[in-house]
Amino acid sequence: MPLRLGAFVHRRIIAPGALAAASVLLAIPASAASYSPGAPGIGDPYYPAYGNGGYDVSHYDLRLKYQPATDELEGTATLLARTTQDLSRFDLDFLLEVSEVRVNGAKASFTTSGEHELEITPKSPLPKGTSVTVVVRYSGVPSSKQAYGFTSWHRTPDGGVGANEPESAWWWFPSNDHPLDKATYDVSVLVPDGSQAISNGTLQSTSSRLGWTRWNWRSDKPQATYLATLAVGKFDITTGTTESGIPVINAYSKDLGANDGAARASIERTGEVADWLSEYFGPYPYNALGGYVPDTTTGYALETQTRPYYSPRQFANGSNVSVVVHELAHQWYGDLVSVSGWKDIWINEGFARYAQWLWSEHEDEGTAQELADYVYDSHPADDPFWTVKPGDPGPENQFDIAVYDRGALAIQALRNEIGDDAFFAVLKGWPQKYAYGNASVADFQKYAEDVSGQSLSALFDTWLFQPTKPAAPAARAASIAKASAAPQQPKSWKKIAATNEVHAH
Repeated sequence: MPLRLGAFVHRRIIAPGALAAASVLLAIPASAASYSPGAPGIGDPYYPAYGNGGYDVSHYDLRLKYQPATDELEGTATLLARTTQDLSRFDLDFLLEVSEVRVNGAKASFTTSGEHELEITPKSPLPKGTSVTVVVRYSGVPSSKQAYGFTSWHRTPDGGVGANEPESAWWWFPSNDHPLDKATYDVSVLVPDGSQAISNGTLQSTSSRLGWTRWNWRSDKPQATYLATLAVGKFDITTGTTESGIPVINAYSKDLGANDGAARASIERTGEVADWLSEYFGPYPYNALGGYVPDTTTGYALETQTRPYYSPRQFANGSNVSVVVHELAHQWYGDLVSVSGWKDIWINEGFARYAQWLWSEHEDEGTAQELADYVYDSHPADDPFWTVKPGDPGPENQFDIAVYDRGALAIQALRNEIGDDAFFAVLKGWPQKYAYGNASVADFQKYAEDVSGQSLSALFDTWLFQPTKPAAPAARAASIAKASAAPQQPKSWKKIAATNEVHAH
């Protein structure tokens, strides 16, 4: 991390002021020397400026007012946190205009720096281990803001949507924007009557007054910032419960046109799919479930916690239950257990893709083995597909198709290596071991070794970390593409491949 010395760097060799400066230094208590600014990034090598150091957030309380006609958002964000060092100053990640910041009730000074840093200097330094309440008042037009040349706020004909990966919070609430700092959420949104506000978790209440309706949502389990979502527009909302008793809330833009039927035919199966996935991954980990389809022009879907985001384009060619399987699999792999760093993305995407392969088996449209064989055979050795290392793909390839398809192929190789009993024990036990926390690819390898009793370093290296196609002997050893004839394309392949563009963030 670059040191941010800022105002601490002065003209040090100016003789007339030297004595005065020395006197000031002598007047500072010795203990104050331990206070320093929190780092402007949490330490992720892929995204050095994402997240922040010096504190950990436990809860976000967001009280918002949004005007769909103009895309104007007003908000008061209250963050409950605890310091992890002696802090003189700390950052939040945010883009909108801030009018006031208070830390533990006292007004704090603030400024901005970099692409998305809100620098806050509290009235008094904060000792390590202190509980801190930060209140930020703000306003702005999210669609007018960009960072690094892009936006994660999607303007729609009837409102707006905050949804993207690996970042979307900056456009609608100040945060410590990295999966390492998960928190619970209360999101309360005031919108004009006739519009709806969709977010994560359970709908606690709605109330109307003087032409405005307030929607109150609660996520009571730890949630990464990029998994928090807000959508305002004109939606048709359906409700129900899964067979296991989880309440389901789905929302469909009233402007989906010809895609409406296919979207509903897919997303209304959310409860069924979640119950089916729980057979493989363990009990569904939250008290809310659903999905929403706003009138956006983006191509991707996103596993926003408890209520995935889908774009209408997913359903342009008919129903697409496979993409629902993918995003719901993330509720365990990615949401319940989140990455330690963005290089660990294989744990999210490889397993969500593999869930689609298991669904293909369930639907009798091709086994996971047949899909693995087809992936291996479809890419010749000189295909750039094999140069991407799913175990550490680099930020430029974080959502490359190889992370998904080669990533799932690696999982089938693991299954063949350790056998079904150990494999399915790993699949179900992993989300329980790291529930509501974070873990890395190295953690996963160790867990699979502990469960199976086998050393797996060579297998993980071959299938996840080598920028080459695993040679035929390694493939045969992992029971991949053993048949002499080229594998036939499984019936489910086109359905699975139709979801590929949903990953182009």
